[in-house]
Amino acid sequence: MEILIKASQFILSLSLLIVLHELGHFIPAKLFKTRVEKFYLFFDYKFSLLKKKVGETVYGIGWIPLGGYVKISGMIDESMDTEQMKQPAQPWEFRSKPAWQRLIIMLGGVFVNFVLGIFIYIMLMYSYGERYLPNDNLKDGVWVQDSLAMNLGLQTGDKILSVDGQKVKKFSGLSLEFINGNNFEIEREGKIIDKKIPTDFISQLMDRGKDAGPFIYPRFPFVIGKISEDSPNVGSALQEKDIVTSVNGTLLKYYDEAENVLSKYKGQEVTATVIREKQEKEITLKITNEGKLGVVFTTLPLSDLEKLGYYDLANIEYSFAEAIPAGWNKSWKTLTDYVKQLKKIFNPSTGAYKGLGGFISIGSIFPDEWSAESFWNITAFLSIMLGFMNLLPIPALDGGHVVFTLWEMITGKKPGDKFLEYAQLVGFVLLIALLLFANGNDIFRLLK
Repeated sequence: MEILIKASQFILSLSLLIVLHELGHFIPAKLFKTRVEKFYLFFDYKFSLLKKKVGETVYGIGWIPLGGYVKISGMIDESMDTEQMKQPAQPWEFRSKPAWQRLIIMLGGVFVNFVLGIFIYIMLMYSYGERYLPNDNLKDGVWVQDSLAMNLGLQTGDKILSVDGQKVKKFSGLSLEFINGNNFEIEREGKIIDKKIPTDFISQLMDRGKDAGPFIYPRFPFVIGKISEDSPNVGSALQEKDIVTSVNGTLLKYYDEAENVLSKYKGQEVTATVIREKQEKEITLKITNEGKLGVVFTTLPLSDLEKLGYYDLANIEYSFAEAIPAGWNKSWKTLTDYVKQLKKIFNPSTGAYKGLGGFISIGSIFPDEWSAESFWNITAFLSIMLGFMNLLPIPALDGGHVVFTLWEMITGKKPGDKFLEYAQLVGFVLLIALLLFANGNDIFRLLK
């Protein structure tokens, strides 16, 4: 059922983005009296799931869910209809239109993607606002227990101040900042220390496995998740969800302090203070000869930690006027972060190519329970990502057509049809290779 919910959200989001992107081409084409022969969601090689002709355009749904397209008369596109190009140009064809009109038609899809992403982020800011843990709020620093964080030279209690000279605003954004960054600054025992992020940091991050979780955490209180069957505290007053805050009068604010505190009382009985249902209680506990309680630790949601006074979460509400710049800023950051990641993917030494994913990876980022906020957040991100990818100067993408049209506008010389055919073919091969590699990565990760 979880897979079905994820897949349904993915298909819905993808379909929405494809249809609106193609509308971005369709509408200016019709405004400039250019004939549109087909408007398709997904590709219809050999046959269609649904199709209906309205006027001069066939609208349909294909069976290959790799995208969609509009087939514009007199244009060399993914259909590779070269026969039409051998005929004399007609007034309604794309090739007969002025270069500036062709440029607008080609940029229409990208324009819609960017505008849609910005609009969704604005509406999300207006509807939900922002709620997050400010990085400045980690007064006692971070919890380091992952080998990757240790290899970076981090220690529990370090305060991460900035990445590449930019102050980190949200703790939840730290992982992404490290992925995109080259160096960072920490405060340790009052001293400011500069550290370098290894070139292959992304590779190390990927090698941890898909279930490894974050490489760095906020510091959590000592919350009892489960009492082990062989624990000396089975049958004691200790209960699951208790929060241990002191042992024999020694303050135990965070779980990462437990080992040092408990090791002082190996094999002894101690008096511990616990918080249970918002009330403090004193109970007697037994410490094993190894300095353990015989329990399994668990974490708490940040909202619960806020109620306990550990952290203050930022909770920002926006009026519609305030949501506009906030949505714009989030869109811009989404785009710039994506560009930084793309640059690292094309640098083999970073190992970022290991993280390149296809449909399985994209589908997996949707939650396994329906959440309108999450769905629209992911859709906005995908819209901006799709807009940028289509701007890349690769033949077979909008960006490739734009480059050829700009060349014509600057030089006054239009590339030959034969050149455009070969360029389209090369671009198509490149895209298929990239698609196979990305989805191959997905399959490889599933088999690991």
